[in-house]
Amino acid sequence: MRLCILASGSKGNCTFVEGENTRILIDCGLTKSEVERRLALIGIEPSSIDSILITHEHSDHIAGLNNFASKYECNVFAHPDTWAAMENKMEKIAPTLRHDILSHDFEINELGIESFDLSHDSAHCLGFSVINAGRKISSATDLGFITDDIVRQLADSSVVILEANHDPKRLMLNPRYPIYLKQRILSKHGHLSNKDTAESVLKMLGYGIRGLICAHLSEENNTPDLVISELNKIVAKNGGNLAKEIRVDIAKQDTIGNLYRIKS
Repeated sequence: MRLCILASGSKGNCTFVEGENTRILIDCGLTKSEVERRLALIGIEPSSIDSILITHEHSDHIAGLNNFASKYECNVFAHPDTWAAMENKMEKIAPTLRHDILSHDFEINELGIESFDLSHDSAHCLGFSVINAGRKISSATDLGFITDDIVRQLADSSVVILEANHDPKRLMLNPRYPIYLKQRILSKHGHLSNKDTAESVLKMLGYGIRGLICAHLSEENNTPDLVISELNKIVAKNGGNLAKEIRVDIAKQDTIGNLYRIKS
């Protein structure tokens, strides 16, 4: 399998995943032309994308979906509540390309897909695991809190993409964010803090995870250094050494991330 986060953050989200014979995107939150440009940077023809999995209907996850999916005739998979919330924005996508996610487990060609519910202020929000030939990539972003069930879902993945949105102190001191927005972000339907992420990673260590990509960082209320510092602190406090346990990467907003090849 191959994996590359094309963009991650409040300005747009899109992740490329490749199996043995199938290429998919998780979300399409950049313009069509920008998705095309970023795919080209890793040598991928947009016309080779078979399907797009949609986590939820917020614009930073679907901004380019209507134009990209219709141009390249991609199958689009989303929860029925998400389709209802997107309905007026997806008029170009043919009915034959629209697929409801009605079961937590389904297949796209040789790829096994597992979906799981996330707590976020949207019509319905999903995380995804993509499984191929014994390898598993999981993605969970845009969630206000993480449950033990979600931890178990992520725990046997080769690579986990997990939100690390904000540092609470930095958020609360930010004069540009009104109080209602701060409360939304901090709520159980908002976004994970660095501490939330670190404590979740601690629970997952020892379950076969080789890589962690921290995603959806707030450009104003977080930094990569703050994320890594919190991860190191929480793991060290519990007797571990982060660098010896797992490889950690940070997803970017304005540039593509590393292209990973996940071996069995």
